[in-house]
Amino acid sequence: MSVRPELTSRIEADDSSVGPVLFFFATGVAWLLIGSVFGLIVAFKFSFPEWLGDTPALTFGRLRPAHLNTVIYGWASLALCGVFAWLAVRLCRTTLRWKGLLYVSAVFWNLGVLYGTIELLRGNSAGQEWLEYPTWSWIMITVAAVLFSLSIIKTFRERDVDHIYISLWYMMAAVIWFPLLWVLAHLPIYSGVTQAASNWWYAHNALTVWFTPAGLAAAYYFIPKVIGRPIHSYYLSLIGFWTFALFYNWNGIHHLVGGPLPTWLISVSVVASVLMFIPVIAVAINHHMTMVGHFGKLKSSPTLRFIVFGAISYTAVSMQGSIEAIRAQSEITHFTHYTIGHAHLGLYAFVTMIMFGSIYYIMPRIVKWEWPYPRLIKIHFWLVALGVILYFAAMTIGGVFQGLYMNDAAKPFIDSVEVTRPYLMARSIGGSMMLLGQIVFIYLFSLMLFRKGAFRAMPPWGSKIAEASHPDAPGAEVAS
Repeated sequence: MSVRPELTSRIEADDSSVGPVLFFFATGVAWLLIGSVFGLIVAFKFSFPEWLGDTPALTFGRLRPAHLNTVIYGWASLALCGVFAWLAVRLCRTTLRWKGLLYVSAVFWNLGVLYGTIELLRGNSAGQEWLEYPTWSWIMITVAAVLFSLSIIKTFRERDVDHIYISLWYMMAAVIWFPLLWVLAHLPIYSGVTQAASNWWYAHNALTVWFTPAGLAAAYYFIPKVIGRPIHSYYLSLIGFWTFALFYNWNGIHHLVGGPLPTWLISVSVVASVLMFIPVIAVAINHHMTMVGHFGKLKSSPTLRFIVFGAISYTAVSMQGSIEAIRAQSEITHFTHYTIGHAHLGLYAFVTMIMFGSIYYIMPRIVKWEWPYPRLIKIHFWLVALGVILYFAAMTIGGVFQGLYMNDAAKPFIDSVEVTRPYLMARSIGGSMMLLGQIVFIYLFSLMLFRKGAFRAMPPWGSKIAEASHPDAPGAEVAS
């Protein structure tokens, strides 16, 4: 039987990305395990503060930034690099260019995270949230980010398509914006109040130019691909992209409401945060209308299940962030556990869940092996989904009570600590569920990496899948 030319070219494109994608995925998954263990220890320290307190490297002040950075720059960044490399060849319909740069990029990125994490555990922190890594660490990550961007840009320049799908818009924005943001944030020109402002400008813009574009690029690709229909409105997706690019980069300074900054600077950030309702609603409408009539496929597609959960979480975390920026809301939730719940809704419920879904789709196509135990995939989903929901709910509710108690002059400060006890325990339970789910995922990923486990000639969650193309999306999966 002859093979369609477009299918042959797609297989060649996939094969060209195998090595770098597996390198990024495998090392990212390793950092996911390490970062999650750090995070769980940190969570239990709120309930048992003396636990492991005799070991300096395992104290809260060192473990907390180690957890944050290994998850952000280890797991999430490396996973999205793998997704970008695979999506680039798919959407550009060409082979991966300057592949060697991606291997070097992955090596430098991992060395940067490894060295930075060791230094954080030794107590050598730069002292700014999201920018804790010492000089040599961020220099290595800078080299990695630039090399990665060059390869993706070269692949884009030599694409074999005229139409640029919306996922490519987000991807190209990310690989151009992030190295610039990363370098600007680390320039030794900030001090005092200016340093605080640049710190929060960077922290929010890392979401703007790196993690959010990755999540939206994947969602815009995989939702139409799996259900077999075009995205609801390509023009609405462009409105979402350009308003996202216009408003999101002004965010971040609202985290310093009440701080010694000019009122106009904070006000601009608050207004921009509220204006983020526009791109968020545009994306939400597009994703929902695309899914209308196809929600039943959530039962049979693990990719769709994770991606849709992540897309819904993007809407929720963005709207929560816009509300949180308003001064009246900030007066209650600022400096509370509420912000921790908000961060996990974004980086875990949105970004990480979409990375999980993407990996479930990509791995069989690059290792030529189907996922061996579909029941474990369901266990993975429900553990991490229920875990992050419990975590978020506990931190949100507990944070509100904490803020109300802190604002009540008639209550001693210790009351604002005591009121959070049950919510912190719920956080630990949610974190434990998330870690268990990730262990299941790591086990499944290891089986796929080495082509082990039960052999399957077709996907384990439904009828055999064949790919087809349609004019407004990169392709669709339909039952053959």
